[in-house]
Amino acid sequence: MILGVNVPNFGPGTDPDRLAAWAQTVEGLGYDLLMVSDHVVITPDVARQYPAPFYEPFTTLSWLAGVTRRIRLGTTVLVAPYRHPLLVARMAANLNRLSGGRLVLGVGAGWAREEFEALGVPFERRGELTGDLLREVRAAWQEHPDDYQGGPIPVWVGGHSDAAMRRAVLYGDAWHPLRFTLPWLDEAVGRLGRIAEREGRPVPSLAPRMLLRLTDEPLTGERRAGEGTIEQVLADLERLRRMGAESVLLDPFLAHPDETLRPENAWRDLATVAALREELT
Repeated sequence: MILGVNVPNFGPGTDPDRLAAWAQTVEGLGYDLLMVSDHVVITPDVARQYPAPFYEPFTTLSWLAGVTRRIRLGTTVLVAPYRHPLLVARMAANLNRLSGGRLVLGVGAGWAREEFEALGVPFERRGELTGDLLREVRAAWQEHPDDYQGGPIPVWVGGHSDAAMRRAVLYGDAWHPLRFTLPWLDEAVGRLGRIAEREGRPVPSLAPRMLLRLTDEPLTGERRAGEGTIEQVLADLERLRRMGAESVLLDPFLAHPDETLRPENAWRDLATVAALREELT
């Protein structure tokens, strides 16, 4: 199972040197994939969760491609309605080629209404626009391979709704749900299979992004996957593997922007998981 890390590309502690340190730490720990998120305008609804500075993902990943050698690079997730499909097709193909074929393109519909308004994009059409982008990006790569060189790029489609799952079935290589409980995901994977059956298409791979929060004592009751003792987290990863997850992205950002000032805490938890990774095989 491929293991990756969601790296914060935002917040008061984030700058080019810190981003490079994140990338080199994650690669050095043996992780397979590094992903960053996407916002363009830091409107109040965005800033409450992801304050400035916020480094644009394609620019950030281009920088990180130059300071790493092996680890794959991706978006979790690119907000599809914010950019023209042909621009995304071009940037993704160029980044994939410049990085030696290391890009994973994660795409979603977005949620920040004020940011949509600032960009002049109709919030109510975000699902439709996401489907349009996925279809047009795929077509550009397939119909004009000389213009969009860079080799095959895996496409992960985020979102928890049935409409998002349908987009994953129609246009994605993988479905990429974010932060969940395992009972919810178990039910959702069943829904994904039924949607694929209705569309007459294969079920996309499962590539979830789960929280990483290690605790000294076991958590009881309902908890999100990735929260608890290292034993609980390893059990969650094993359960995801049995559910068919081919890739899992660990998300060590818990909630508060000041965490970006102290990345060593997240690095410690990531190192703990990495050291015990062989137990997942």
